Amino acid sequence: MDLTLPWPPSVNTYWRAFDGRMIISAKGRDYRETVGDQMTMQGTVRHFTGNLRVIIEAWRPDKRRRDLDNLLKAVLDGLAHAGVYEDDSQIVDLRIYWAPDIGGMLKVKIEEIE
Repeated sequence: MDLTLPWPPSVNTYWRAFDGRMIISAKGRDYRETVGDQMTMQGTVRHFTGNLRVIIEAWRPDKRRRDLDNLLKAVLDGLAHAGVYEDDSQIVDLRIYWAPDIGGMLKVKIEEIE
């Protein structure tokens, strides 16, 4: 399955403290909904049950320095929330890398593996 997603909120803005506990921020909740909407719009609705390989090509929105690992939480949670898979534990091979150009998006490839 191939899917193009908008740029996610970083892990630094994904969580918020509320009433003594950590919750997903409004940005995080909005992004989870956006992932589901994008799947429907791109015709990529699918539910995987086995082990998965996930490859993410990250197209920076601008030339600022960013931490690549800060992108993962919102994307992986969004995919689980959209029903692509049951749980992140199904991902046994996870790769993320910077695209050579600016674009402000993520290109995600998901495949079931043995």
